[in-house]
Amino acid sequence: MRAMILAAGQGRRMRPLTQETPKPLLKVGGVPLLEHHLLGLRDAGVSDVVVNASYLGDQVAAFCGDGGRWGLRIRVSREAAPLETAGGIIEALPLLGEAPFIVVNGDVYCDYPFRRLIDRAIDSGQGRLVLVDNPTHHPGGDFRLVDGKVEQPEDTVTSEARSRNTLTFSGIALYAADFFAGYERGKRALKPLLDDAILQGHLSGERFEGVWNDVGTPERLAALNV
Repeated sequence: MRAMILAAGQGRRMRPLTQETPKPLLKVGGVPLLEHHLLGLRDAGVSDVVVNASYLGDQVAAFCGDGGRWGLRIRVSREAAPLETAGGIIEALPLLGEAPFIVVNGDVYCDYPFRRLIDRAIDSGQGRLVLVDNPTHHPGGDFRLVDGKVEQPEDTVTSEARSRNTLTFSGIALYAADFFAGYERGKRALKPLLDDAILQGHLSGERFEGVWNDVGTPERLAALNV
């Protein structure tokens, strides 16, 4: 199975740390976030990884090389300007092939066992999201998980009830290659595609209760390195 690590963002909330270093190369425990994912994917049995790069992309490409030092084959999908999540994936589809593939945000730190997704069968047009408990900086969550299906939050509930009944998208997912069929290349956010998939009943999910952190600010990064 192939995988893609999203590493093209500008990391504006991480400034000044990202003025000269791309966010996925910031370190937790002395190891770049990007390398944590490469090791986790390799140990799960992934051998072919695509990494997209835009902001300070030469650094990302140089760090990845051909992937040989990790026993991986890495190819870099270059973007002249960041294409956002869905746009970056669609741009990289020729490198990802026709089989289902894993996608992981390059700016999260986790111990998710990617083997769970590798062992999961997925139908044509389907996606599977890994959801986590809502962090303090995102108490309202993103979606509900009902009998293994991802659903939208209820509109009529209070913010407190929404927080209790929702989970947050971890930035880790498995997609059938044709999940993105029909969408043109270019800058494109992922959320509208997920919303469409929910309407069609094409989005399943699982809850992960292990280590997961959205390394979105210098303070969150510092907390991981205490």
